[in-house]
Amino acid sequence: MEPMLCPSCKTNRTRFNLIQQQPTAVKLHPQTGEIEQEYTNDALDPFHLPYSGPSYRVQCAACGLIENPEMFIKRAQHSFLNK
Repeated sequence: MEPMLCPSCKTNRTRFNLIQQQPTAVKLHPQTGEIEQEYTNDALDPFHLPYSGPSYRVQCAACGLIENPEMFIKRAQHSFLNK
C-alpha cells in the first residue's frame, strides 16, 4: 500500500474504505433481467469480454469520493513533490 490523499477534499490522508471488486460474468434475459447463465473466466461466451478493471477501488471516508487507487496515490505523490 502506498500513501494516499483524497483528490476531492484534499485533506484526508488516513481514512479510506477499500472496496473489493469481484465481478461475476453473467448473461441476462433481455426482457426480464433474470440471470440466464453465469460464466467463469476460463469459459466465457465468445462475445463476452473478461473484466479488466481494478481489483479494488478506494472511497474517501471523509467526503465519500470513490475512485481507482491511482487517483489517490497520484494526488499524494503530487502533494509531496510540491512541499
